Amino acid sequence: MPLWLVYHTPDSFVDIESKQAFVKDVTAWYMRIGLPAFYVIVNFLPMAPGTIWKGAEIPSKPFVRMSMDHIAVRLDDDADVYHRVTESFEQLLKPHIADKGYDYEYHVDETPRDLWRVNGFIPPGFGSVAEKKWFDLNKPVPYEPKDGVVEDTKLSSAAKAEADSK
Repeated sequence: MPLWLVYHTPDSFVDIESKQAFVKDVTAWYMRIGLPAFYVIVNFLPMAPGTIWKGAEIPSKPFVRMSMDHIAVRLDDDADVYHRVTESFEQLLKPHIADKGYDYEYHVDETPRDLWRVNGFIPPGFGSVAEKKWFDLNKPVPYEPKDGVVEDTKLSSAAKAEADSK
């Protein structure tokens, strides 16, 4: 599950349309790597005036602070992989935040899958037969344990296998 917590000043993400456009792009990013759409959760947390401080000051222009949790799939511990992912996030954020002149900051946490559940189910392994079924149905459903197992749950390995198959 990617969980995005989007803390923002009241002068950014002011309407449903701007939020929806952002969420559609975030969801599409994760679907491209094979995650089901329902895994993607984006929470907008508007902060009242005077509740966001940056450098001991209240920001003078729109400011967005994002915290992204990745649980469903992890990256290889490789600086090039991290750089490629953050560059792709920059492209994703550009029309929604950077192009509007907002200041922003984000970080990504990768946490173990062991304590993660969806509707009581242990999520199947990344790229497994069961996860592909969840992707197609866009919801969690029971699955046979053998269908949820994969050897490697790292994104770069899965991406390489996908590229090699084309």
